Amino acid sequence: MNGYSLRFYMHENQKHHGKLLYEWLLEAARKHGVHGGSAFKAIAGYGRHGRIHEATFFECAGEQTVLVEFLVSAAEAETLTALVREDRAPLFWARFPAEFGVTGTD
Repeated sequence: MNGYSLRFYMHENQKHHGKLLYEWLLEAARKHGVHGGSAFKAIAGYGRHGRIHEATFFECAGEQTVLVEFLVSAAEAETLTALVREDRAPLFWARFPAEFGVTGTD
């Protein structure tokens, strides 16, 4: 199947509508019929301000980057990007063409 890898980047402590942003995004995608998504926590990274965020003993909790990724159809990608734009969710996103499928099923 052909579609898109849709990735959303945020800090782990960011909230939206009183929930952690990555939890809000996963729940919103599920409610809109997206069949699966995953959240991943980064080891280290930096964003537009150039400040390195990494997991060290002295690092402030909640500043690690979280990546939420979905493998979706073009229509689902449009639905999700429209949702975060309309709801003004504070995050950065990227969309890449992807080929995906399932193996080992009956």
